[in-house]
Amino acid sequence: MLFELGLMEWCGLLGSAILIGMAKVGVQGTGMATIPILALLFGAKDSTGIALGMLVCADIMAVIYYHRHADWTLLWRLFPSAALGVALGTVFGNLVSDVLFKQTMVLFIAASIALMVWQELRKSAWIPKHAIFANSAGILGGIATMVGNMAGPIMAVYLLSQRMSKEVYIGTGAWFFLVINVFKIPFHVFAWHTITVKTALVNVVTIPLILLGAVAGIAIVKRVKEGAYRWFVIGMTAVSALLMLF
Repeated sequence: MLFELGLMEWCGLLGSAILIGMAKVGVQGTGMATIPILALLFGAKDSTGIALGMLVCADIMAVIYYHRHADWTLLWRLFPSAALGVALGTVFGNLVSDVLFKQTMVLFIAASIALMVWQELRKSAWIPKHAIFANSAGILGGIATMVGNMAGPIMAVYLLSQRMSKEVYIGTGAWFFLVINVFKIPFHVFAWHTITVKTALVNVVTIPLILLGAVAGIAIVKRVKEGAYRWFVIGMTAVSALLMLF
């Protein structure tokens, strides 16, 4: 697989690795650009297996750096519904209309963004704790991450709505995606056959670039103030939701 790649394909693969590394340590939105790039290089479905290996590598790096900053009460609230979402995505991923699926996710994200903007402008201390909101985010996030590794915007709006600090937001997200992405691996290996020895070799090659992206991302996040970071994430999540429609 690697020997068949030309110069532009190599640039796309290694560039995606850097962007994924940056995204996982808090530079929100950069990872969304990798979805169409990898799909063009390896095919829509096969690219999900290659992307998953890269995402797990980046998740491990993010957890190593931010492991102390995580809200485990919230994580245990999300894991069951997210696992259900992964199972549903495995079974129905090829049956549900892509258009309907994307529209559902965008509607959820748009409503959540509106809630966050209202919180920010009103300086509201209210935090949505209802189980319906958490379970909806978990199920949609699980389906989205299984079907196309696109759960980032969904989880961003949910985690931001809980009004965490910058570090806790990144650390909680890092643990969530590491657990869920590792949980997805058997489904990709045995159900979809999108993770093989060949895709694992591709992932090994990208590790140094993922690390480079993670180091750059950490440096960027450190320089962004708390309030500005929240607006940055809200803005990039809105852009990501629009990109989903295309």
